[in-house]
Amino acid sequence: MKNIALVMGGYSGEHDISIASGNQVYTQLDHNKYNVYKIVIERSGWYWLADDGRHLAVDKNDFSIDQGRIKFDLAFIIIHGNPGENGVLQGYFDMLGLRYTTCDFYTSSLTFHKGYCNPVVKSFGVVDVARSVLLTSNCTTPVDEACLRYPLFVKPAAGGSSVATTKVKSRDELQAAVDLALTADNAVLAEECIVGREFDCGVMRTADGRIMVMPVTEIIPINGHEFFDYEAKYEGFSREVTPAECSDEVTTLVQHTSEQLYTMLNCRGLVRFDYIYDTADSCLFFLEVNTIPGQSAESIVPKQARAMGIEPAQLYQMVIDAALVGA
Repeated sequence: MKNIALVMGGYSGEHDISIASGNQVYTQLDHNKYNVYKIVIERSGWYWLADDGRHLAVDKNDFSIDQGRIKFDLAFIIIHGNPGENGVLQGYFDMLGLRYTTCDFYTSSLTFHKGYCNPVVKSFGVVDVARSVLLTSNCTTPVDEACLRYPLFVKPAAGGSSVATTKVKSRDELQAAVDLALTADNAVLAEECIVGREFDCGVMRTADGRIMVMPVTEIIPINGHEFFDYEAKYEGFSREVTPAECSDEVTTLVQHTSEQLYTMLNCRGLVRFDYIYDTADSCLFFLEVNTIPGQSAESIVPKQARAMGIEPAQLYQMVIDAALVGA
């Protein structure tokens, strides 16, 4: 049987979400077909978390365990954030010649940094992108000079799960929001708020090279949450409707745009695209691409797959099959 390293954890504020995603994937994989090993990556060390609770160190020289006796045929990366979603692990696995389930190093590093990805997406001409300015820790805050209109979203340029993200309604609130975002990253994106409906769409390439576009989900924050922040994502303060209750025209627009971006950004594996649809101007705005979307039982992409009649076990088998053939 092939050995699968299910790589979870990470160094960011999304560590616990990654563990939850990894545990969900672990329960769904066919253990009669694969030897699946939970590999946890943390600042304190990399280790195999055995079913009996033992921690066995990973040898970083060749990514093996048990004194080199167990090596892997594939890395199923389920780390949200650093170092799994930003290209760091992908570069490491490339050097080792180990296949993995996600986008490659170049696409991962580009898409993880919103300040760099947004101009690239805008240049494609297939979807609008809100006006923004990229701020760094060693510069002043040139938001006024950029003529951005409030309200703004201020967020880490490289990060996810809306960690350290603030909706800023006036200049008086700006610096505190920037300072908060700088606790999560050394660069910050200040972006104009687009008023509208939030839609998400999962995409993947199957082992036979076909691009599979999933049903669209609408995210509706509730209980006073103005946007899809961390609490709305993970603590039940949002309503997620799949398939989204919108017109066929909007559904087609979101799905077609997602398929185009998947190809143009040279994505691989299971990816989710997030948008805001400006209902007043009938215009779709790109928010971000998640190259390692959440896979907990309540995550968006598994729900989209179920709406297509694909259960999680089948979905993850498709991800593995595509990765093993390099699709």
